[in-house]
Amino acid sequence: MNGPAPAPARRSGAASSAIMASGTLVSRALGFAKVVLITVAVGSITTVADVFELANTLPNLIYVLVAGGIFNAVLVPQIIKASKASDDGGADYISRLVTLAVLALLGVTAVVVLLAGPIVRIMGTGWTDAQISLGVTFALFTFPQIFFYGLYTVVGQVLNARGAFGWYMWAPVVNNVVAIAALLVFIQQFGAYAEAPHTLENWSPAKTFWLAAMATAGVVTQALVLFWPLRRLGLRLRPKLGWRGIGLSTAARLAGWTLATGIIANLAFLALTKVAAIPTGDRADYLALDPPQQIAGVTALNHASMLYSLPHGVIGLSIATVLFNRMAAASADGDRDGMVASLSSSLRITAVATVFATVALIVYAGPLGMVFSGGVPSAGAVVGQVVVVIAIGAPFMSSSFMLGRAFYAQEDARTPFLVQIGVALFTVTCALLIASLFPSDLIVFAVAGCYAAQNVLSTLLYHLVLVRRIGDYGLARILDSHARILAASLLAGAVGAVVLFLLDGYDPRGFPWTNQLTALATLAVGGTAMGVAYLGALRLCRVQELDGFVRPLLARLGR
Repeated sequence: MNGPAPAPARRSGAASSAIMASGTLVSRALGFAKVVLITVAVGSITTVADVFELANTLPNLIYVLVAGGIFNAVLVPQIIKASKASDDGGADYISRLVTLAVLALLGVTAVVVLLAGPIVRIMGTGWTDAQISLGVTFALFTFPQIFFYGLYTVVGQVLNARGAFGWYMWAPVVNNVVAIAALLVFIQQFGAYAEAPHTLENWSPAKTFWLAAMATAGVVTQALVLFWPLRRLGLRLRPKLGWRGIGLSTAARLAGWTLATGIIANLAFLALTKVAAIPTGDRADYLALDPPQQIAGVTALNHASMLYSLPHGVIGLSIATVLFNRMAAASADGDRDGMVASLSSSLRITAVATVFATVALIVYAGPLGMVFSGGVPSAGAVVGQVVVVIAIGAPFMSSSFMLGRAFYAQEDARTPFLVQIGVALFTVTCALLIASLFPSDLIVFAVAGCYAAQNVLSTLLYHLVLVRRIGDYGLARILDSHARILAASLLAGAVGAVVLFLLDGYDPRGFPWTNQLTALATLAVGGTAMGVAYLGALRLCRVQELDGFVRPLLARLGR
């Protein structure tokens, strides 16, 4: 191809958001199914579950630590600029940028795999030798995920920058399908945990393959499937070395600040994860009590974290990804009003989902915990209690993310770094206090509270700096919308609580606590009632953002 790469047809922001949200929604639904199957296979509040959860979570954390922020916040603006400024549609620049990123990912992944043993020992505070040994075995299979997470992000951001938003959000569906199939095989071959408990003593290499190796196979598939739509763009990317004189200095400057921000944020997060792993080493002591006491560990925390981050992942991230491109374009054109309008709109529209989700998580925390309990009601109660603590941070996760993106859109990566230092200092202080002051059975609850608090703090800091930078960005209107949405959510929450009471949800021997299927049935009935009540309450409270929230989804369904 001698001419420039053809520009893809641009979809409207509403259509792009709908495509991304629908892909994320399907992926999250399958992700929930995968997590439920993991609890069926190896339990929820168990030692094997915690060891696997830590080993399978670390690759994502390490990837985000060293590269995730760079790829997400830096690649898109640079690719957009290259696409506009180059006769070849940015193919040469993007090829060199992607080549550099892939080589860096290979190097990082190789180092991390070689250090699998020391990393697991550091993170597994107080673990026994048997727990460490199984953790290292899992890590050797899961740590290569770092490279493929990065490859998925790099290729996905090229697609996003060229207007092909849908593939990036739909690729994780393939990942979850592979993982679900493997877990079904695991359960068929080795039995469910409730019937045949899987412990450190009876664990086998075959179980490791179907649990850990196939988890990595799903991530590999997620990355490789993106090369098909990339080829259809006609961009003709090729591996290219040599990075002098092609304008990478701006990207390098932004990458430096963003890398520092990622390191600060995720080292603090790793500190919390390390603290959350402490109960795993003490679990035997609590199970030896009469009666045995369930103790929340990394798995319970991650299940609760997955639930509270769902609104952001499905709605907030989809809207923010599209509007980030608009903010970046408006900033490049010196259009302050356009950037402010996009930011204000995103903050108000996402609140329709995130505020309601917070109330819903609190009302139905018990049945949600039961779904992820492995069929053990006492374990479900513990997970549900963690959900209640962490849920308050859901709206602030999205607001903090979007306010931070306002700075990246202006090619300012220094401010997010400074904000993150303040948040990290708070987080590390919390981690030290929790590890030294809290007993093992309360550690995860304290960590969950810290999760929520750091999102609130981050939002506040970003707001203060942004007001000094650009002035008022429609805060009065944003707060008014949030107040109306909160009132509507509380009205719907009251309806949800009544339905849960009628289903004996507040009785530990009631219908929702019978098994995972009855918990799902409770969520279906109660969630439907609460959702219908919420739509009516939004109208009653005159929430104008409902139309902006629903319109992209209805437009997508109409097509």
